[in-house]
Amino acid sequence: MRNTMKDNQFLNGVFALFAFSLAAWPELVAAGYDLNMTEGVTSTSKEVYDLHMLMLWAVTAIGIAVFSIMIWSIFHHRKSRGAVAAQFHHNTKIEIVWTVIPIIILISFAVPATRALIAIEQTGDADMTIKITGYQWKWHYDYLDEGFGFFSVLAKDSNDSRQPGSGIDPVTVENYLLEVDRPLVIPVNKKIRLLTTSNDVIHSWWIPALGWKRDAIPGFINDNWTIVNKPGIYRGQCTELCGKDHGFMPVVLKAVTEDEYVAWVSGMKQARTQSEAEGEKTYSVDELLAKGEQIYMGTCAACHQPTGTGIPGAFPALAGSKIATGPVKDHLNIVLNGKVGTAMAAFGSQLNDAEIAAVITYERNTWGNADKLAGEKTVIQPAEVKALRSLAAH
Repeated sequence: MRNTMKDNQFLNGVFALFAFSLAAWPELVAAGYDLNMTEGVTSTSKEVYDLHMLMLWAVTAIGIAVFSIMIWSIFHHRKSRGAVAAQFHHNTKIEIVWTVIPIIILISFAVPATRALIAIEQTGDADMTIKITGYQWKWHYDYLDEGFGFFSVLAKDSNDSRQPGSGIDPVTVENYLLEVDRPLVIPVNKKIRLLTTSNDVIHSWWIPALGWKRDAIPGFINDNWTIVNKPGIYRGQCTELCGKDHGFMPVVLKAVTEDEYVAWVSGMKQARTQSEAEGEKTYSVDELLAKGEQIYMGTCAACHQPTGTGIPGAFPALAGSKIATGPVKDHLNIVLNGKVGTAMAAFGSQLNDAEIAAVITYERNTWGNADKLAGEKTVIQPAEVKALRSLAAH
């Protein structure tokens, strides 16, 4: 009698847990708790999703069958019912069955999975090629077929909000830490070959909606491809621990129609021509300071801080520093070529002559640095940057 009561309590507990799960499920769904993978917007992501669902339902069916047999056996062959365990050491037929069946199941999974992996690596016959280079902490996109490229960095509102003591509530920032100033733009229904590499440390370029990710490794090029079928904006992140600002290196892809893409490419080529023309201009001090502040906040403030105070023990201050108040040539050299053995990157390949002239002018005239220059120049023009580049090239 006592054993029967225990059995009933056990069954009641199982049924109660099952009933609770059924009752809670609609609330979880209504609350937006997605418990499955997203399907994505590419043929690759669709194939990966279908494989996932196939295997999920297969293992679910196997699990239900196995645990049903176990529970039935435990309940019907319990000691309280007088069951006596059989005494045997092995059964050849059963051992063959439980070895062969899993092998068949694994092979049935391996065939479509291998087919999908092979398809992912087929990068030939692409309509266009884009080279993706990871930097600490930004992405550079080279449109190899179009002859232009640009950097993509964390959007200003997110960057401002993340600064210590900013006073900005991140909740008020749309797409906080997942927005950039310039997204990667591609046309829909075109096969895009994507080459990934890095200029410094290992990064990883990942957008969940594409169905894959690729590491960006210094000195090595990984390639992949994608065809986005649906216009829209798709977001991702760097998924490699690439340094202190790893969490501020988002990836944003914008898929547009063919006509929109052609118009965008035309605009980018015009901007490149304008940028080249800027290198020949002579700017006023106010123009250089305004442009320099914009460049500094988007490129330098992450390490040296918006106030120029740096981060003690990690990144030096620019306020009152020997670089910002010393000879112009030294200042130009470190911005153009970086500094070996430190986190100071070379910006000669990242910024044009006008941008470098502007940011150096800003640094030499801000945070009280102009008062400490002791006769050194406070205004740098693009022509001086160009001359130093030419001297270094020879």
